[in-house]
Parts: sequence; C-alpha cells; structure tokens
Amino acid sequence: MAEQINGTQHAQEKLALVDFRTEPSQYKHWKLTFDGPVATLAMDVREDGGLRPGYELKLNSYDLGVDIELHDAVQRLRFEHPEVRSVILTSGKERIFCAGANIRMLNQSAHGWKVNFCKFTNETRNGIEDATNESRQTYIAAVNGPCAGGGYELALAADYILMADDGNTSVSLPEVPLLAVLPGTGGLTRLVDKRMVRRDRADFFCTIEEGIKGKRAVDWRLVDEIVPRTKLNDTVRETAQKFAAKSDRPTDAKGISFSKLDRKIDGDKISYSHVEAKLDRTKGIAEITVHGPKAAPPASAEAIQAQGDQFWSLALARELDDLILHLRTNEETTGMWVFRTEGDADLVAAYDAALEQHKAHWLVREIRLFLKRVLKRIDVSSRSTFALIEPGSCFTGTLLELVVASDRSYMLDGQMEGDNRPPATVRMTPMNFGAYPMGNGLSRIASRNLDDPSRTDEMKKLIGNDLDAEAADEAGLVTFTPDDIDWEDEVRIAIEERAAFSPDALTGMEASLRFGGPETMETKIFGRLTAWQNWIFQRPNAVGDQGALKLYGTGQRAGFDRKRV
Repeated sequence: MAEQINGTQHAQEKLALVDFRTEPSQYKHWKLTFDGPVATLAMDVREDGGLRPGYELKLNSYDLGVDIELHDAVQRLRFEHPEVRSVILTSGKERIFCAGANIRMLNQSAHGWKVNFCKFTNETRNGIEDATNESRQTYIAAVNGPCAGGGYELALAADYILMADDGNTSVSLPEVPLLAVLPGTGGLTRLVDKRMVRRDRADFFCTIEEGIKGKRAVDWRLVDEIVPRTKLNDTVRETAQKFAAKSDRPTDAKGISFSKLDRKIDGDKISYSHVEAKLDRTKGIAEITVHGPKAAPPASAEAIQAQGDQFWSLALARELDDLILHLRTNEETTGMWVFRTEGDADLVAAYDAALEQHKAHWLVREIRLFLKRVLKRIDVSSRSTFALIEPGSCFTGTLLELVVASDRSYMLDGQMEGDNRPPATVRMTPMNFGAYPMGNGLSRIASRNLDDPSRTDEMKKLIGNDLDAEAADEAGLVTFTPDDIDWEDEVRIAIEERAAFSPDALTGMEASLRFGGPETMETKIFGRLTAWQNWIFQRPNAVGDQGALKLYGTGQRAGFDRKRV
C-alpha cells in the first residue's frame, strides 16, 4: 500500500504513504463470496499482513489496513453488485470472531494515528449502516466465536446480530478495565442509542473483561439471537434470505466496475482527473480545486450506467474521497484546506438535474449516497476549511455544498482589474435541500438557519438563480464579500491567521461549531471521539509508562493516577 513519489521529498514522505486504493484481488484480510442475493464478507486476517512492521495481527485483530479493505468491499458491494440484498458479516477463522483493534499496533502508534484510525473505522461502520438503511443492502453479523472490543463494534454496525450459543462465544467491550481507554469506534453510543441497552446493564457490561454470552446477551439486547453452533450457518443463511426478500434492490441489474483511481503525486501537487491539490507544507495549507464537467450528462439512467465510474458525479466522489483520506492520513501538518472550483456552472447544474431526475434508479441512488458520505468526511475532518469563490468558479448545487460545508467562505464582489471574466456567482439546485444531509440529519443550508427554519423554505425560491456576491450574502450563503481592492489582503490575512492558531484548539472549536441543531447517534459518536477519546488517549493512565495500554500483555498491573479530572 505504498506509492512512490516524484519531486521534492519532505520528512513525512520518507515513510511509505498509506494508500486507500485497493481492490478484491489485493485483499489480504477479507474473503468475499456470493450466493444469489446474499453475499458473505468473511474476516480472515493474515497475522503477518500488518500495515506497519512491529506487530502481528493475531486472533483476527485489525489495523488500518484491514479496515481499508473492509471500506473498499462495502463500497464495491453497493456499486458492483446491485443483485446483493443482504450481507453476512462473519469470521473466516474457527472459534474466533474478532479480537478488536490490535493492541500492539495501538501501543506503538502516535497519538494522531490512533485517533484518525478510530475516525476512519467509525466512518466505515457508518457506511455499513448507510448501506443497510439507504441502499437496502442489510448487514447481518454472524458471531461464530469470541467477539471483543472493536470486534463487537464491527458486529454493532450490522442490523441484526446472531451469536453461537456454545458456552465459549461472548461479546464484550473490555477497553475500560483492560486498556484504560474507551471503545473508540462508537461502541458506547451504539450500545445505548442503537441497541437501546439499559444504562445500568451497559455500565456493567463495559466494566467486565470476560463479556456476556448466551441468553443474557439476548435479554440485554446485546445480540438479537443465539443459535447452537451446529445450526449457526443454516440459521444465518435463512435470516439473510428473509432480509433479502424485503429489499427493493434490482434482481436483474448489472453492476458497474470500479477502475483503479488515476492519481499522480509530484512534489507538492496531487492530481486526479477532476480534482487537484497544491500543498504549501511550510504554511500547512492545501489548496483543493475541483473541476466541473466538460460535457453534458447522459440523457437517461441507462446511459449513466453505461458511463460507469467515468460519470462525472461518481468520478468526482471517488477522487475527492481518496484525496480527503490521503490528506488526513499522510499530511497531518497540513491543517487547512482551501476549496476552489473551476468550470461551467450550467453543466454542474445539468448533472444535478440528472441525479434528481433519475434518483429512483439504483445506481443514481448510490451515487447520491456516496456524495453524501464524502461531504460528511469533510464535516468530521480535523482541518480548517475555507472556500474561495472567484470568477470562473462553478459553486453550483453539489459543488455549492463545499461552500456551506466550509468553516468560512469568501466571495469576490465584482471583478479583478484586467480580468474579463464575468463576476463570480453561486447557484442553488434541489440537491442542496436534503440530498446530502449532515450527521445531524439536516441539510447544510437548514443547519445555517436554525434560528429561523422558515428561511430555508424561502431560499428554495432562489433555486436556479445565479446569485452574485451581494445576493449570496443576503441569502446567507457566504461569510464575506470583499471587493477587488481588499480581496487579496483580506483572504491572505484570514488564511495566515487561521494557520497560526493552535491546531488542538481549532480541532475542538470546529467540531463544536459544525453540528448545531438536533443531536443524533452520529454526531454523538464523532463528538465523543474528538473530545473524550482524543483526551483519554493522551492520559498517563492509558499511555504513560505505568499506563494500562502500555503494560497490556506484560502481566504487570497498571498504576493509575486516582485524581478525577
């Protein structure tokens, strides 16, 4: 999963980059099989297949490399296999489901790696839940052996959990008693918000090492069903078929294939077909430019499917997703992302119209859902985000989401001297009003209008209009509208000031401000990850010389600082 880089090297590039691009023939840790409308995704982790040296992935424990493959498999099941209506998530090993995140990997990893690892695994499990809820591709967990920590969190992402009733198989979240940390992949939140486990029972469950098995696991809602081991496989298949029968996914559609993304890294520039990023590592800034489509979209859903992964909206989603993951993991000190667009606003609007017109088609539904997930990655990334709207921009509809997703936006009022291009405009389309909800369940525009929800309905009247700086400001779509005299200085100073602040303070501030309004399971998960897990992972009780995570497996007892903070 490494990629050679041309051009100037910097210290970070001396290590192999993490590459999120993979495909089934390259999988080391997962086996994907098909039986009509049911797919089986079996976790069979290769002990010597760790992403970094220094640890073995024993007992189906996992690291980032394992989850990169899982993410890819979930994506491909949605796009390449429309006939699949339910997915069995299980272990390919005898007598063990999953021991969770590899402890030695966590122990040797830097703090930022641990937290970003937890974030990506959360997003991947959110993707499983999204596939169940929105793509009608239901995931069923078949727990065929001990299921601990992140292993149980993987099962929690499924809609239905069956567990072997054999006196040995149990589920557990032992992070607190064993490691002095929390289940970092949303385990606590999913326990009480998704599975509705009673607080007192959840408290007991999360403070015991051995876990819970058998009838008590069902009674406490930790699993849905227990089955004698000899009947587990048959019962799981029957359950998967029942869920498949309820799905609206097509039975005779042909999926599309994902080709390997064409990405070039040349020194400080990262480029794809429709997205590019220029990095100023000294200042910690990435300037990300999204290029609009060059031609009109196909006229029918069938023609969209014929274009496959070259359809602009889908190609954009894949490229932007890969860039975000690449920057988050491999460019940790690039703490500010500045979004620009270039292209024809009418063509962007035409692609939005195609996504809206054909939204009932299975592939178009998946493209819309993919774009939603990519935009959510921006929302939860610990990076400051600004959008710059200038002549030649095409911040329309789907691309306008980059503006309203940003922490701040600047739109040039008028033209720059010597520039004959028309003044910049922005344009809303129906896609801005519900197609891409945030983690709080609201559109980004609705999230801006928490003080007056009726304003969102008023803004719908402006759909299709090209709004100049004054009109965009009045509509509440942009933050500031400097003219040509002030533009360069105001934007430069704003970016430089932002980059000079404490990254820690900015991460906390941004995460607190981005999700106003209703709280959901998703906002709770990422809010707690940003705050509590981020903090606990740095505390001596976990990672100090006498910390529980540090001493795990040595036979020594942790020495805790008993002060409550």
